[in-house]
Amino acid sequence: MLVFPNAKLNLGLYVTERRPDGFHNLETVFVPLPWTDALELLPAEAGHATSITLTGRPIPGSPATNLCVRAYELLQADFPQLPTVQMYLHKIVPIGAGLGGGSADAAFALKAANDLFGLELTVEMLESYARRLGADCAFFIRNKPVLAVERGDVFEEIELNLLGTGCVVVYPNLHIGTPEAFAGIVPQRPAHHLREAVAQPLETWRATVSNDFEASLAPAHPVLADIKQQLYGAGAAYASLSGSGSALYGLWPAAAAVPALQWPPDYTVWQGVL
Repeated sequence: MLVFPNAKLNLGLYVTERRPDGFHNLETVFVPLPWTDALELLPAEAGHATSITLTGRPIPGSPATNLCVRAYELLQADFPQLPTVQMYLHKIVPIGAGLGGGSADAAFALKAANDLFGLELTVEMLESYARRLGADCAFFIRNKPVLAVERGDVFEEIELNLLGTGCVVVYPNLHIGTPEAFAGIVPQRPAHHLREAVAQPLETWRATVSNDFEASLAPAHPVLADIKQQLYGAGAAYASLSGSGSALYGLWPAAAAVPALQWPPDYTVWQGVL
């Protein structure tokens, strides 16, 4: 079975408080981004263990601990009748960019296994497995815009239609790890209610929708502010860091309004329509 795990964007991201378990409560809006990897699941040959072949962008760590493998092993623990599989992952979405690429791969592995082997798991059950793999992993089960709260894995429905919106995502070849991203964060309540802010026209978001990680990461990585300014200079109605970085994106009300932009050759850029 061949599937195409897509990335996500964060519209606003507020770190509201530190939790007793050491994690943080967040408030953000997740939206799917049609920038995809490619993942295939096939039954393995007899006597072979579950494994994964990786191509495309290098992925740190051992393939044996890849999130896709871990996702399948979670299912095998509850469904011992599942056969071993051979996975093939072609990695395209940048890693450490705040786009959720690894989480998407794991979620799509769960969904693909469910479909391929007829496990008949409900959406809620799949989300439960996904939450054990990563905070934003569960989003990719339903894969539609949501307001995410708590650790970013509790979802509230939201009315948001960005279909036809032009988008440019710029990854400056800079990996930002979670510990670095949170090191400069001071939890606080947002100045504007995010649900209400994103319900307003796109042109108003610049004044009301923000990402707390931008201020904490800017001193060490001035390139982030530079890219954001270039997106606004090119006419974006709204521009922001996605997640905890380091990819930034710009949104235009219509795809036809997105200009042809030039970026350094070592940057990775996606341009398209939401």
